[in-house]
Amino acid sequence: MVQQAKAADVRKLVSEEEWHARVDLAAAYRLVALYGWDDLVFTHLSARVPGPEHHFLINPYGLMFDEITASSMVKVDLEGRIVMESPYHINPAGFTIHGAIHGAREDALCVMHTHTVHGIAVSAQEQGLLPVSQPSLFPLASIGYHDYEGLALNEAEKPRLVQDLGAKNSLILRNHGLLTVGRSAAEAFLALYSLQRACEIQILAQSGGARLVHIAEPILAGITKQVEAVTKGMGADIVWPALLRKLDRIDTSYRE
Repeated sequence: MVQQAKAADVRKLVSEEEWHARVDLAAAYRLVALYGWDDLVFTHLSARVPGPEHHFLINPYGLMFDEITASSMVKVDLEGRIVMESPYHINPAGFTIHGAIHGAREDALCVMHTHTVHGIAVSAQEQGLLPVSQPSLFPLASIGYHDYEGLALNEAEKPRLVQDLGAKNSLILRNHGLLTVGRSAAEAFLALYSLQRACEIQILAQSGGARLVHIAEPILAGITKQVEAVTKGMGADIVWPALLRKLDRIDTSYRE
């Protein structure tokens, strides 16, 4: 039986700001499981701990995403070394991608990576994400691609990964999966939702066998302004509280 850290004990040891970050990240894990984007105990979501230290929260290796709680998060440094006592371990290879991005992007306070069926299917297509649906407009406004280099164990891959992401918010890892970043768990999750939904629609549209209609270039050229007009720059702030309410109706244990 998996040992769970005691919420009361962990909460006494961390700041209110860190506890809030833990709750939000745990919520993101539960939402990934709820929407069926998890891959057993594999893939990771990470978040920077508020404060001057470059410390980060990541999932304990071996817990399913629907088991993760705020107190079970493991705190590590940029090299993936555990910096706060925990009954859990992490997957060191799992933090390779996350550590590289956190270290290079001060604004990437949360990084989410998935191995979804539709995401990997699109990542295997030479043209990548296509402008064939309205949902595709959101990730297409800020997306990059990174070629597959094998399992994420090679330190030499980090600078290429960082370069391919650049200042963008979404990255398609060729033959591998999807990745999004944000200034919060809310932003990273909304970016992931948009990218995942666009991939699902693309695969479904292609399965019909008919020639796909692409969104006109003039519309694509104005994507960024259109996105800002729709969300008023507050898309994540609007959606996140509603998602937390949804989780709370199902199971509040992620807050423990």
